[in-house]
Amino acid sequence: MAKIKPSKGAPYARILGVGGYRPTRVVPNEVILETIDSSDEWIRSRSGIETRHWASPEETVAAMSVEASGKAIADAGIDASQIGAVVVSTVSHFSQTPAVATEIADKLGTDKAAAFDISAGCAGFGYGLTLAKGMVVEGSAEYVLVIGVERLSDLTDLEDRATAFLFGDGAGAVVVGPSEEPAIGPTVWGSEGDKSETIKQTVPWDRFRGGDLSELPRDSKGEVKFPAITQEGQAVFRWAVFEMAKVAQQALDAAGISPDDLDVFIPHQANVRIIDSMVKTLKLPEHVMVARDIRTTGNTSAASIPLAMERLLATGEAKSGDTALVIGFGAGLVYAATVVTLP
Repeated sequence: MAKIKPSKGAPYARILGVGGYRPTRVVPNEVILETIDSSDEWIRSRSGIETRHWASPEETVAAMSVEASGKAIADAGIDASQIGAVVVSTVSHFSQTPAVATEIADKLGTDKAAAFDISAGCAGFGYGLTLAKGMVVEGSAEYVLVIGVERLSDLTDLEDRATAFLFGDGAGAVVVGPSEEPAIGPTVWGSEGDKSETIKQTVPWDRFRGGDLSELPRDSKGEVKFPAITQEGQAVFRWAVFEMAKVAQQALDAAGISPDDLDVFIPHQANVRIIDSMVKTLKLPEHVMVARDIRTTGNTSAASIPLAMERLLATGEAKSGDTALVIGFGAGLVYAATVVTLP
């Protein structure tokens, strides 16, 4: 029997560069209040959100990704032609095929990089980071571009009081490459499909096939609503607060890191109350910088962690070499947590 030659990559992997892109239009809570019965105070107290960014027609999923990726590649100090794979996490690219990753890889000028999309909701960045680490260590790519990107304004029901204020648009990207020492810890990830109904798309695409729209939901004008993201807020809140703190602790344990060793905590930007509850449950010391990018960016799903990471580094609130705990969680319900060294 022939023996297959083993693959050989780098001993370890690390994040080498990060970039972000936020659409130019800033949307305050007052705009959201035009279509729902609520108040600015209620939105801020329940979610922490003050403003969010919404994309223009020109700020497509691909266009935002290219902008964020260009910054990440420059930050990593490499050329786009050195990227061996492009992994894009998104739920808001509406063409089923081809993957938007292939368009992005071409526009960036990669040398025929492997390119594919994944759908893991708000945990998508963690999933992509784990895949990238595996590729670098296994040797199938020396440098991997991981992108989290969303145009959730396209999937927001502005008449849904529970979700209209939550979502924003944007793209975040990182370059993962070789390292001589561990800089991306073991990933603690998983899914709880029995809770999949708590966050979902309101109507599947095939309900629009055949022309019978009589049972589809309609807006206040009587027009058929485009599919949107809906959630059972309280159920998701309880799950995130109690279960995700456990997952975060497991990621710390797997990396051999204690809360005292941490410099930065970058959770998915879903809700500031969830973030604050996790900080309390994990008993994070006061010196740990906690990302609360949600205040001005909203919930950008797969883009939220790299966008928050990019802002912390840009403002100097975090610095290169800091040890950070990152955790994403959302629709599925899925989750992924790991400890990383910041680029």
